[in-house]
Amino acid sequence: MNSDTLQSLWTDERILDLVRKLRNDLIKDFLDERILVPWLKDRYQVPDLSPVKVQLIRKELKTLLISPVDIHHYQSLIEHVRTTGSAGISGGYEPLFYDELTRVFRRYLYIDVD
Repeated sequence: MNSDTLQSLWTDERILDLVRKLRNDLIKDFLDERILVPWLKDRYQVPDLSPVKVQLIRKELKTLLISPVDIHHYQSLIEHVRTTGSAGISGGYEPLFYDELTRVFRRYLYIDVD
């Protein structure tokens, strides 16, 4: 496929829609407390999470869900799709999606953000 064909298949708008969908699907998973609480306990070795913290985390996740995609944060993935025409994220791009969530989780678990 030549670059003109790739550009017609993957416009910037379509790429951002793809990134937004992938990000939002992950956020929606974590809005479910049955997924969120065990994951946080396992990942951060938190023995107990107060219902208030869980609700604060969920509230911020809902805000993130409706926020625009941070183009700078996802630039490497955007460039990958733009240049290869591949919509797959298996090439090591999964951490980009978790990084956004990690910032939220750490803020409420009182862990310093890198």
